[in-house]
Amino acid sequence: MKRAGLVWTRPGPARQPLSRARIVTTALAVADAEGLAALSMRRIATELGAGAMSLYRHVQDKEELLDLMADEVYAEIALPAPGSGAWDDNLRLIARQTRAAMRSHAWFAAVAVTRPPIGPNALAHLDSSLRALSGLGRPLVEVSRLLGTVTSFVTGLVAAELAEEDARRRDGLSEQQWQETFGPYIEEAMASGRYPMLAQLAGEDTDPRSPDEQFEFGLECLIAGIAAKSASARVSRGRKAAEPGSAQG
Repeated sequence: MKRAGLVWTRPGPARQPLSRARIVTTALAVADAEGLAALSMRRIATELGAGAMSLYRHVQDKEELLDLMADEVYAEIALPAPGSGAWDDNLRLIARQTRAAMRSHAWFAAVAVTRPPIGPNALAHLDSSLRALSGLGRPLVEVSRLLGTVTSFVTGLVAAELAEEDARRRDGLSEQQWQETFGPYIEEAMASGRYPMLAQLAGEDTDPRSPDEQFEFGLECLIAGIAAKSASARVSRGRKAAEPGSAQG
């Protein structure tokens, strides 16, 4: 169905008992508690004590509602104050706050990657993030790509964390029960000789990292790589500037 313009460009109807804000707040509560499978226009109308058709005066369809919900989450992600902090500290804050939002709203990561961040809160988030990383001293288009790389890392890691937690809930097993159930199989597989690298890893990794520790480890690797790339680019520029015949002024 063709939409009548973007939802952010259309004012809501006047003098109505409902509002987009109430609809979105209710939809967020349902999705956070029960997942996207429970989300429908009829369900939201029931929660609001309204007729389903009354919602369509404010939101054209479920896809438009998801746009509004995702944009609302972007507004929750705390960002560095303008002009504050070094670029690497700012990037740590952005990554950590993004992860926190994705964990608070388990549906958000899957929704965010399927639609462009063009809502007012999403645009403000992106603009502030680019400003926070301006201390890198790199072209803005490169900063944007680096930011996208870090966002992809956060999104992928959170998706894996949530999937594992969901699998544990479906199994209904505690950590100890999981070890008792699958431990003998894993030990037999490692002793078979068919997986030498995994067997070596199992012997070395006697204290596995928690999800928080794994996140911080990966984030620091990314930041170190970004710093090294930026330093290399500065050296390269310096060499070019020093070459005979290079443009001056």
